[in-house]
Amino acid sequence: MKLTKEQWSWVFYDWANSGYGIIVTTAVLPIYFKGVAQANGVTAANATAFWGYANSLGTLLVAILAPFLGALADYPGFKKRLLTGFTTLGMVMTLGLAILPPRQWQWLLVIYVLSVLGYSGGNLFYDSFLTDVSDDRQMDQISSVGYGFGYLGGVLAFILFMILQFTHGFGQLSSTAVARWGFVLAAIWWVIFFVPLLKNVHQRHALSATPAPLRQSWTRVWQTVRHLRQHRGLAWFLVAYFCYIDGVDTIFTMATSIGLDIGITSTTLIMVLLAVQLVAFPCSIFYGWLAQKTSTRTGILLAIVVYLIICVDALHLHTVNDFWLLAILVGTSQGGIQALSRSYFGRLVPKEQSSEFFGFYNILGKFSAVLGPILVGVVTQLTGQSRIGAASLSLLFLAGLAIFLALPKLTADNS
Repeated sequence: MKLTKEQWSWVFYDWANSGYGIIVTTAVLPIYFKGVAQANGVTAANATAFWGYANSLGTLLVAILAPFLGALADYPGFKKRLLTGFTTLGMVMTLGLAILPPRQWQWLLVIYVLSVLGYSGGNLFYDSFLTDVSDDRQMDQISSVGYGFGYLGGVLAFILFMILQFTHGFGQLSSTAVARWGFVLAAIWWVIFFVPLLKNVHQRHALSATPAPLRQSWTRVWQTVRHLRQHRGLAWFLVAYFCYIDGVDTIFTMATSIGLDIGITSTTLIMVLLAVQLVAFPCSIFYGWLAQKTSTRTGILLAIVVYLIICVDALHLHTVNDFWLLAILVGTSQGGIQALSRSYFGRLVPKEQSSEFFGFYNILGKFSAVLGPILVGVVTQLTGQSRIGAASLSLLFLAGLAIFLALPKLTADNS
């Protein structure tokens, strides 16, 4: 399928903010913060705790605001305005991480929380624009291309960061100079590739204008919550999504700890991360093609089965090669299950209220990695083996699979 200029512009927003995701959130800021906090008298344990609190606060703020902001974005002209506002907040705060003196580690956390708010809030409106740039027949492929190019953009941004590091001789990854270059690069990458969406993507579905959009948005959110039984298929899909996406996110977030437990070095873990992103690029697009040839339902079911295989195979996780194999398997389906879940949900929601419903979708995405880490932690403590803890995630995938199988097939198009 040939994408239009508007659709490519939408796709490249995922490319744009992936630099923030991999450079700031995953690879650089956690190390940088821990280094500057400990240099200012904070113990290692407290630094880790403060970092966890900051991430939890950012997640909580986004989850609380998401339904209301989504409902507000459904009125004419608000979706682009809110996307631009939150994206700008994320960009400016990312630059703020580079400017702030290292000794002010408390303010570093404050600025990071604001950057998370901008990043996650922008993603809410970006996701809901899927219903504006595509119809139901195109949604699977466009959503998949978005995720695929997001993975590729993150890898290229990180490679560029590594080139800057080594060519300028900044030293180790935890050095102040390297970290600041990383933050600046992530912000510039975000700005450059946000411009096409700003120019070319437009809100096509909206509710009728109202003189009191703020009050009406609150009212609509509560009405939707009270009348969820009118959207039973949508509500049950969200329950299934919560279960299996919890497993997906937990595997990603716990992979580093599990890898360290079997003796994998931090350098190898970074290489594995890059490999997963690279594999996810073509495989995400493949899932879009598969959904087009068969159905969205088939693609999601396949991805859940792949994750069940990953969980079972984790029982045999002993060596670096075993870890590489599981990582590649994750890369084959991580983007696909996210992309097709987004397009499946986009087909279910009323188009003129897509932002409001994607607000609820966003809540479950933010709280998804809650049960999974607890399950892994408890099973690991009981058995003394993290690989058995990882295998226990199969329970979440089985629950998601059972609920998803019970859902009626979509009547729209090929699903």
